[in-house]
Amino acid sequence: MTSILQTENVHLYYGESEALHGFDLSFNENEITALIGPSGCGKSTFLRCLNRMNDLRPNVTINGSFKFQDEDIYAPSTDLTELRKNIGMVFQQPNPFPFSVYDNVAYGLKISGMKDKDKIDKIVENSLKEAAIWDEVKDDLNKSALSFSGGQQQRICIARVLAVKPKIILMDEPTSALDPISSSKIEDTLVNLKKDFTIIMVTHNMQQASRISDKTAFLLNGDLIEYDSTKKMFINPNKQKTSDYLNGEFG
Repeated sequence: MTSILQTENVHLYYGESEALHGFDLSFNENEITALIGPSGCGKSTFLRCLNRMNDLRPNVTINGSFKFQDEDIYAPSTDLTELRKNIGMVFQQPNPFPFSVYDNVAYGLKISGMKDKDKIDKIVENSLKEAAIWDEVKDDLNKSALSFSGGQQQRICIARVLAVKPKIILMDEPTSALDPISSSKIEDTLVNLKKDFTIIMVTHNMQQASRISDKTAFLLNGDLIEYDSTKKMFINPNKQKTSDYLNGEFG
């Protein structure tokens, strides 16, 4: 397996308070990695380091090494627009723009200067197909994305990220606001997408992590407790804390 993203000795501070205590994680191409752990353990904080979303927060200091395809994510020369195109993000709450379905998915393409309508049409259709939402919206592409159900909105958001062809998709609890049927559709979508993308996903749902991820990282109080293949971790974890968490003894 080829590693696409490596992080080393990651420390993050909110003011004087240290939230991430120095750990290493690397991610392989075409795998789904689940970040698990109780609320407040640092999962989303770490995830947001990977495409510099924490830059938007005041009073945050980040130390350590973050390399995407051997390039330093935090180098002064890094183009943030290009970084976030390559490392896209899907949030916990579906957040489509108040535009049509078509304009949501085409947004990143138009921003990057693409003018060819036929090309945009094709990418919009392919992205909606990849996100497993095409059949539900193909007759309503000019309808507001906000008029669809939460699960449909989330898949439209996934299509919006896919349209700009990222290398990595970050997902911060992408199904936690959804009903079980919508969640199941998105899980199926993610398993199909890993053929072409690398996915790093925060989830509170242990069953979800065990069903769809290749690797799992368990965080607790800002520390990385264990990182292994999902099958190995769920059947035979190395650390007692991992076993206790997976068995519902805390969190």
